[in-house]
Amino acid sequence: MPFTTSGLHHVTAIGGDPQRNADFYLRTLGLRLVKTTVNFDDPGTYHLYYGDEIGRPGSLLTFFPWRDAPPGRVGTGQATTTAFSVPEHSIGWWKQHLEDAGVSTSRVVNRDDEDALHFRDPDGLQLALVAHPQGDPRDPWDTPLVPGEHAVRGLHSVTLSVTREDATAGMLTEGLGLRFAAEDGNRFRFTAGDGGPGATVDVQVTPDAPRGLVANGTVHHVAWRAPDEQTQAAWREELTDRGVEVTSIMDRQYFRSIYFREPGGTLLEIATDQPGFTIDEPLLELGQALKLPPWLEPDRERIEHALPALDLPAENNPGQQVRA
Repeated sequence: MPFTTSGLHHVTAIGGDPQRNADFYLRTLGLRLVKTTVNFDDPGTYHLYYGDEIGRPGSLLTFFPWRDAPPGRVGTGQATTTAFSVPEHSIGWWKQHLEDAGVSTSRVVNRDDEDALHFRDPDGLQLALVAHPQGDPRDPWDTPLVPGEHAVRGLHSVTLSVTREDATAGMLTEGLGLRFAAEDGNRFRFTAGDGGPGATVDVQVTPDAPRGLVANGTVHHVAWRAPDEQTQAAWREELTDRGVEVTSIMDRQYFRSIYFREPGGTLLEIATDQPGFTIDEPLLELGQALKLPPWLEPDRERIEHALPALDLPAENNPGQQVRA
């Protein structure tokens, strides 16, 4: 396998009310809104990108928040849990912080020397905070409500739920270059590179679970990193030669993307690390204004009229409300 990903790029999920979504991820989880744009395939809804200070690959959870989206169903054929990395000493702080915010949490579970705290966002999306004993050197986004000493460092891992693991494992190892790392009952762990936070996927085998339905409160797709467009194009060719049905390369403005499904049903993406989120607005102003790709600019007035304003915390938006 000549192409290997260095880890997770982002996870994209479907949410409901965009203001409620922003309140939870900015105020409760303490992430930064690094880009306010629209779903390029359905510009009647936002595409909100949450991450660290500059939106580094591996820190990003993004949302299509449709206010009238029907509820999804968690099950096989989808990513069922998205986990963030936090400092090892911070799990207790987070449990208290989330409960003070009215968020129900699980008890702290230890697996493979990692402490994990599970909970759901306001739309029911399954999330976890994981403290890794090796630590996480990535810089956090520091806010008054979530100080840097406890703040999220980035994505830790995702869990894929499948009815059987063999074909999915083959795609992860032969298609993405991951390596098998561990087995724990019906859970199989695969890692990119040396593993650790941001480079891990767990495959959970639940043959009797219902098939998942991707809608509000579920993950739409999981994206993995490619260093550049040349690598991505060659990677696409290899996947196609292997018989995988892959989309054309799509311009997402802040990265280039290809999409395909692993055999268990989850939609995967390979996204480039570049050009990043500062190509159309300065670092200090990330997420403040509605940004549209050139092909949607002629429809800006109509798009802005269709979208609600977002009231953002002052530390993310020192100016006025984002007007969409």
